[in-house]
Amino acid sequence: MALQDLGELYLDQIRDLYSAETQIVEALPKLIEAASHDQLRAGFQHHLDQTQEHVRRLEQIASRLQEDADGKTCHGMKGLLKEGKETMKERADSDVLDAALIADAQRVEHYEIAAYGCARTYAEALDRMEDARLLQQTLDEEAETDRVLTAIALTVVNPDAGARRTSASRLADVDVTPSAAREVPRAAEPLPRRDREEGGDTPYAGEADLR
Repeated sequence: MALQDLGELYLDQIRDLYSAETQIVEALPKLIEAASHDQLRAGFQHHLDQTQEHVRRLEQIASRLQEDADGKTCHGMKGLLKEGKETMKERADSDVLDAALIADAQRVEHYEIAAYGCARTYAEALDRMEDARLLQQTLDEEAETDRVLTAIALTVVNPDAGARRTSASRLADVDVTPSAAREVPRAAEPLPRRDREEGGDTPYAGEADLR
């Protein structure tokens, strides 16, 4: 497909997402079967139900474009899911395997979050506001799934996978609410160039005191 304008790029992204989502629909039942923790199995099942709806939304968008949603293979998702298959073949402790499955699933979620964000932005630029609304709805659900997986990992799976090395008191202090998951620590402000060059406060000032 030749990409000559933003409209063609937008359709290309919709088809790429459609391929990604249909691949995920096929993969999630295997993740559900492989998972040991009830919370994780339930999380994967809930996301399977969501993903089937995501496929329908993309079909609806393609229909409004008077195009087929099919016709492209998302090789990025294909590679991520292949890694997940390799994880399931590992001879791992069941708790450790669940931790690895969450890591693989979150890689998938982050890929989708990036892809849906771009598609939504293109829809807005093309004044396709109903498309943008549907894409944003899916984007919100993908982000929430990522937060849920983090919560399951921190409160259930990771402690079980490393119970001998994890302090229960430290886990009790972890806030895994959705609002906390959305808060991203700000990076430290870089020091002014003049201070670094004149030998004043440098990124390594006081380093000897920390050793």
